[in-house]
Amino acid sequence: MRADRLVSLVLLLRRRGRMTADALARELEVSARTVLRDIEALSAAGVPVYAERGRHGGFGLLPGFRTELTGLSHDEALALLASGSAGGERVFGLGSAHASAMRKVIDALPDSQRDAAQRFLVEPETDLLSRRRVVEEVPGAAMAEVRRAVLAGNRLRLHYAAAGRPARWRTVDPIGLVTVRDRGYLLATRAGEDRTYRLSRVLAAEALGEPAQRPDRVDLDRMWRDRCAAFLSGDHIAVLVRVRQARREELLTTAVAVRAEEPGAGGRLRLEVTYQDIRHAVWALWQLGTDAEVLDPPSLRAALHDRAAAMARLYSAVPDSTVPDSAVPDRQMLDAVDPAGPQPGR
Repeated sequence: MRADRLVSLVLLLRRRGRMTADALARELEVSARTVLRDIEALSAAGVPVYAERGRHGGFGLLPGFRTELTGLSHDEALALLASGSAGGERVFGLGSAHASAMRKVIDALPDSQRDAAQRFLVEPETDLLSRRRVVEEVPGAAMAEVRRAVLAGNRLRLHYAAAGRPARWRTVDPIGLVTVRDRGYLLATRAGEDRTYRLSRVLAAEALGEPAQRPDRVDLDRMWRDRCAAFLSGDHIAVLVRVRQARREELLTTAVAVRAEEPGAGGRLRLEVTYQDIRHAVWALWQLGTDAEVLDPPSLRAALHDRAAAMARLYSAVPDSTVPDSAVPDRQMLDAVDPAGPQPGR
């Protein structure tokens, strides 16, 4: 562990130049005192690291020093940079390892080509509309146990809170890990039955010593497609909607699945999409306003109509700050749909 940290420290100084002990400590997720000890160890080992005092001081490396990380071509390194920042490392609790690996990849590039590393940005935290990506968090200790069981092929105890149910312990046979739209899932079996667990709902985990009952080889891509098909065949609601083409991506982001799509009149598209339930559908389609019109089912059109009518009544008069919320009859209807939106998945 310390050897990896020392390498990461050297690569940070090579890439960024002079850095303070506090800045290095934040990057390496250790204390400033640990950084000072690591600097002393590097100096004793012959690495030309120096300290510069003063307001703009810090630690640096003598010009011309470089480490050797061979085996990667320029295009291979760029491919890793482009594909390795898409969020999976955060979902699976590998953020620190990912950052360390990327520093090594960047250091593998020749000096004349290292500028290319600054020309790629994949899936930033916010989009052009300033909407932040929401990456589900999993306790680090629990995620480490899940990874260990998956890789070692051992059974796993999960303290898991299914949607709308109290958390309880269960023992499963882990098969693999999948990340989709910054959500992580554990594919497993329990008593021989297929199970899919959302990692954000794992409160604690314990890798057991006994081997898991699972096949030696597995096609995770095919298994995920099969489980998605089984999931969608459950109690979902199919919606036929007409939407402005400019809002298509927003619609697809909230839908569980898209069954059909065809061009329509007036620059609009007709899509058949699936939502988890009518509450999920109302929440998603309400956000699109008049840019989307539900054509079917009638029950969803009625729910949106009632919500719009309640909103119109709420804003039809000048607000009276002395009236308590409980005295506003339409507020219950407006609050019936969680403004944060439902969280699809099991």
